[in-house]
Amino acid sequence: MPDRESAAAAPTAGGKRELRFEEEDLQYEEEILRNPFSVKCWIRYIEFKQNAPKHVLNLIYERALKELPGSYKLWYNYLKQRRKQVKSRCVTDAGYEEVNNCHERSLVFMHKMPRIWLDYCQFLMDQCRVTRTRRTFDRALRALPITQHHRIWPLYLKFVRMYPLPETAVRVYRRYLKVRDYIKQWHLHSLSFTAEATLWHELCDLISQNPDKVKSLNVGAIIRGGLTRFTDQLGKLWCSLADYYIRSGHFEKARDVYEEAIQTVMTVRDFTQVFYSYAQFEESMIAAKMETTSELGREEEDDVDLELRLARFEQLIARRPLLLNSVLLRQNPHNVHEWHKRVKLYEGKPREIINTYTEAVQTVDPFKATGKTHTLWVAFAKFYEENGQIEDARTIFEKATKVNFKRVDELASVWCEYGELELRHENYDQALRNLRRATAIPAKKAEYFDASEAVQNRVYKSLKVWSMLADLEESLGTFKSTKAVYDRILDLRIATPQIIINYGLFLEEHSYFEESFKAYERGISLFRWPNVYDIWNTYLTKFIDRYGGKKLERARDLFEQALDGCPQKYAKTIYLLYAKLEEEFGLARHAMAVYERATRAVQPSEQYDMYNIYIKRAAEIYGVTHTRGIYEKAIEVLSDEHAREMCLRFADMECKLGEIDRARAVYSYCSQICDPRTTVSFWQTWKEFEIRHGNEDTIREMLRVKRSVQATYNTQVNFMASQMLKVYSNATGTVSDLAPGQSGMDDMKLLEQRAEQLAAESERDQPRGKEKILFVR
Repeated sequence: MPDRESAAAAPTAGGKRELRFEEEDLQYEEEILRNPFSVKCWIRYIEFKQNAPKHVLNLIYERALKELPGSYKLWYNYLKQRRKQVKSRCVTDAGYEEVNNCHERSLVFMHKMPRIWLDYCQFLMDQCRVTRTRRTFDRALRALPITQHHRIWPLYLKFVRMYPLPETAVRVYRRYLKVRDYIKQWHLHSLSFTAEATLWHELCDLISQNPDKVKSLNVGAIIRGGLTRFTDQLGKLWCSLADYYIRSGHFEKARDVYEEAIQTVMTVRDFTQVFYSYAQFEESMIAAKMETTSELGREEEDDVDLELRLARFEQLIARRPLLLNSVLLRQNPHNVHEWHKRVKLYEGKPREIINTYTEAVQTVDPFKATGKTHTLWVAFAKFYEENGQIEDARTIFEKATKVNFKRVDELASVWCEYGELELRHENYDQALRNLRRATAIPAKKAEYFDASEAVQNRVYKSLKVWSMLADLEESLGTFKSTKAVYDRILDLRIATPQIIINYGLFLEEHSYFEESFKAYERGISLFRWPNVYDIWNTYLTKFIDRYGGKKLERARDLFEQALDGCPQKYAKTIYLLYAKLEEEFGLARHAMAVYERATRAVQPSEQYDMYNIYIKRAAEIYGVTHTRGIYEKAIEVLSDEHAREMCLRFADMECKLGEIDRARAVYSYCSQICDPRTTVSFWQTWKEFEIRHGNEDTIREMLRVKRSVQATYNTQVNFMASQMLKVYSNATGTVSDLAPGQSGMDDMKLLEQRAEQLAAESERDQPRGKEKILFVR
């Protein structure tokens, strides 16, 4: 059943259904075309067609279920609708069997839904199909988990009691008795747990609201017992306990309960409940004190007490961010971000900050951490540094270098920050020594990504540390030590293209040109395209700047090596550099050969620009007459749009050279790819050319060619249109046949694809002869 067919249907004389659209259906059909997998769209359509004939409604349901076979809502409503449709018929009617088959289809996807099984079994019971009903009940029990069997058995037992079949009934009851205890136990447990939680909360509310009437119970023990049993309701239970003490007049005990609660709850929800109640309690205490003072008169002790209560309340409000942070850290003590937030909350309190950092680095497990653990160590050291305690900062960094972080990059960052610390305080030699310690090869070598080894055994392969060491050696070390660092990076095979380029530039600055070229070549051997592009580009440029034409053959070998396997995307720059070398130091014909190779090697989108450069350089070196062959080749290779532009430039050049017949031949050739309806400028240019250089016969010939080309394009269009109509008229089983005028997006797409195919075939059949441009000699 096609998913885009019309939802309307009407019987024909032959008894078949003819699908039709109604005008009101269009908006719903368009919506489900756009969102065929949206249940809401189908439900809206079904509700709109609720009063339509049953075959129309059934068809919409079937279409919806074809797109969404796993939708319980659609299956449930559909089956309910189908049962309702046959309710008034005799049970021997064929319609009942159709509905049974519909239920069977639904169970392919809904076999874990007890409601579908129950409705189906009840429907079969109404049909008095004993054997089929019994087998369906058995299938339901096999398909559903045992935790849902309590929903099936009551109806099954009712069924076996309906008929005088004692043997079947005994067997069914025997099976039921085997699992009855388990089913009842599970069912009652689920109900009892819910009921117990509800009753417990009612008990706590009753006790807390009537403390004067509860004398014989240990209220604290009762509510605290609930705290251990119902951990998802801690906030409410803590508030009940505090409320009990408040109503009993034990305000200090209530305050102690609130303090204990906000120090122990594990969720933000519970914290919010407790904190809100705590704040209300403090506010009410202040209000009560102010009211008492105003009634009885103010004394000095009252003022002190009131100020104390206000101070308590203000402190509570001020502590809220810190208390909330504590809740989040109790949830996940390995949350690095929350530890950083906690430090910010203690801003201006050095002792608390140090204690927080100390607790953080001792608590956070790097392998369980959320965030980067090393940032705690670095921030801790920087805190000491900012307060002038450099030795303490060094101590923190030394401890951090011994931590087994999860990733090598974290330890590398610690070493780099350690080096930065020494640099900031102008201890340059110490910074170098630290980084040399970090990059020293350990006694037990390990692969960089070998997680079974400690990061201390793998950090010697960290490019971050080596890069910083190379920078320091360049600035502070000797040429020999710097070169040794770069060579070691290459030996470890951890270099990047930028490292290679930096190494080459460093050697060049010290006039070790051949050494720099060797460094580039070592880098080239490490990388492949496209990563090697920057190295080749720098190497070739530096080589030409150094030797110019003195080592031309060597330079040519380098260019050929670079171009071997070079992707089209990167070929243009290298070819232009190669051609420039040949122009300045080599042979002109070699340069032209390079340009010609470049036109074939670059991306299609760059070919036009490459031909322009080729033509310009050829004209400057050999003269404009030498560009004729280049123009011809360009016209053959380039797309129609660029070929037209090349033809116009070619014809203009021939015209300037006085070769009128040649120019006319170019215009004539170009006309074959210029539709008069879309390329008006070309025909106007040719017309102006003939007016200036032609005569009546040539103008007449131009007009004849124009009519011929226009006829060719019209023929192609008409041919495609006829083929499209043929496809349209011969199509069967599409929306076009089922609902004329509402073919939809897919049919138009089909016709467009067919039109493109026919256009391509027609274009191949045209004797364009692009490869043969005929000129008058």
